[in-house]
Amino acid sequence: MATAHPGALTGRKEILLLLLGFAALVAVGASSIWLAQRNAAFSDQIARTLEFRAEVRRMLVLAQNAETGQRGYLLTDDPAYLAPYEAALADRAKRTERLLALAGPAAGVQRERANALLKAVGAKLDELADTVGLQRQGRRDEALALVKTDRGREAMIAVRRIAEEMVAHEDAQFAEGSAAAELSARWQLAVVLLGLLLAAGLAYGAQFLVRRQAKEIATAQAELRAANEGLEAAVSERTSELVSANQEIQRFAYIVSHDLRAPLVNVMGFTSELDAARKMLKEQFEVIAENAPELLSPDAKLAVEQDLPEAIGFIRTSTSKMDRLINAILKLSREGRRVVTPETISVADMVTAIASTMHQQTAAANAEIVAAPGLPVLVSDRLAVEQIMQNLIENAVKYLDRSRPGRIVVSGRRRGLFVDFSIEDNGRGIDAKDHERVFELFRRAGAQDQPGEGLGLAFVRATVRRLGGTIRLDSEPGRGSTFHLTFPAVYRPQSESKAA
Repeated sequence: MATAHPGALTGRKEILLLLLGFAALVAVGASSIWLAQRNAAFSDQIARTLEFRAEVRRMLVLAQNAETGQRGYLLTDDPAYLAPYEAALADRAKRTERLLALAGPAAGVQRERANALLKAVGAKLDELADTVGLQRQGRRDEALALVKTDRGREAMIAVRRIAEEMVAHEDAQFAEGSAAAELSARWQLAVVLLGLLLAAGLAYGAQFLVRRQAKEIATAQAELRAANEGLEAAVSERTSELVSANQEIQRFAYIVSHDLRAPLVNVMGFTSELDAARKMLKEQFEVIAENAPELLSPDAKLAVEQDLPEAIGFIRTSTSKMDRLINAILKLSREGRRVVTPETISVADMVTAIASTMHQQTAAANAEIVAAPGLPVLVSDRLAVEQIMQNLIENAVKYLDRSRPGRIVVSGRRRGLFVDFSIEDNGRGIDAKDHERVFELFRRAGAQDQPGEGLGLAFVRATVRRLGGTIRLDSEPGRGSTFHLTFPAVYRPQSESKAA
């Protein structure tokens, strides 16, 4: 009886093992594709949930904006305060269309709530339109009487209640989708690991060389997985930080535009009423002074003619300052959301143009602005770079030492993939303990003898960082300051940088 050659048996076993390994890999690949498709579906669901929740909040903000504009107009009778109201009306159709598009099928619970929300918002806007219409007709008392009824308040309560129900529903959907996606990801990782282990084991049983190669591949794959897991953790952490920072900025901008500006409008309106009342009192005092001066006390006269005007002046100065602060913070927030558009910039021409526009200030300060030879070109966002240079040069001129001629020099050089710039002055200088403080919001250093809100350098640092650059300060009191800027020579959006 013939027996099979040992080599042939070994070859058959090797072929069988390789076939089994190939089949296992096919199974792993197929399951990975299926799980990846499930993950993609979960991701789409989560993205829609987040977008719909944001749209609900936008509709709530629309109603609040309209109410803010109406209140400002009723208090001041100034049509300029109707800007938020009119903007809300103009945005209503777009928000309505988008909300309904995201609300799902007509028979769904969120579509029903969306219709209810739109109806409540419509009721609120109708109430606001009635009061604004009465005010425009000069029927202010009727408008105020309508505001004091429960009609507007009940409509706003309904808007908030429905919005909160919709957001709570979407939060539940988000949690459910996230949990399913996480479970699917775990299954995918488990299937991949199992398939890899099985393939490695089958390959190891074929022959020593195959086992050794499989071991090397498994080791390399383990290292790659560890590197990927570390990279994913870092990316996830950074993304979470960026999302949190963006959400914080949005919340802060919301507080500024609503929770701060609305009381400010009230203060400004009541200040005007106080000033009008003061003028009426003054007129009455003048009549009494002519007819019965013995009835007037010196303290009352002093209060009407000096104390009240001075107090009202202080209130107006403070509200104006707060209004400027709010506008500056909103500008900083809006700048963070502006799309960066790279283009080739001649920094030398830009500095020369800035010096030309500031000729009057430099002449009055006995100063000069110099663009050093050899300033390199830069591919970045022109508006952002110009705002950075303008702020730093204006600061240098503002804080020059008036006891000697001022000199501001802008120099720069190319350094590999980066470009360095320096803005150097011979001004007052800044103490070392304040080098970091000057970049913080509302913080200023040195003698406070120049106008400003302490936002300029905070804006500069935020803009520099957004362009992928850095900024630092070298300064010494009595010797001047030098701001050092570093930018990528060619700005690339973050997505491109990651891809590279």
